[in-house]
Formats: sequence, C-alpha cells, structure tokens
Amino acid sequence: MSRDFLGEFEHLLLLAILHLEPKAYGAALRRALRERAGRTASLGAIYATVRRLVEKRLVVTEDVPSPKGGRPRRLARVTPAGLEALRRTREATAGMEAGLEDRLGASRV
Repeated sequence: MSRDFLGEFEHLLLLAILHLEPKAYGAALRRALRERAGRTASLGAIYATVRRLVEKRLVVTEDVPSPKGGRPRRLARVTPAGLEALRRTREATAGMEAGLEDRLGASRV
C-alpha cells in the first residue's frame, strides 16, 4: 500500500485516535471503533495497525503507567502527517462520491 493513501481500517483507526486523544490506547480504541463505526476489531489488529501507522510516521506512541498498575498503556497521537493523510483521504472520497448522491442516499453526517 502506498504511503499516500490510507486503507479503510487505518483511516478509521486514525479517526478514533483523534476522538480519544490524549487517552487513545488499545481498549479505548477498540470501544470507539465499535461504538462510532460499528466495527469490531481484535486488540492484535489494532496494535498491528498502530505499529504500521507509526512506521508511516502518521502516529506516534508513548508508554505511560497504567492508572490501575500493571502493564503500561501505550498512548497514540496523530502526527501532522497523519492529519494530512486524513485530509487527502477525505478529499479523494468526496471526489469519488460527487455526483452519486442520488444512488448513495443522503449523508448521515
């Protein structure tokens, strides 16, 4: 996959991170994906995708102590490059949807 375009799950995960910042960690991301997008995802899929987004420099992570003790939480934050990737994806999607409103129905947003 090109760095210029986001896959669907990458796109949803970046949006979930933005919604949750500064508390975007695995379980919270999983819950946000389910509640906001109706998507179920394993924690493994979320962590693997976050790693890929870090490699693409679209996300940065930081380990912080868990409020309940035990394992630290890995918090994710969208970088300026990640915001730009979201903007490009939104523009590309809008361009492809233009003229199809009658076939796709009214926007729910």
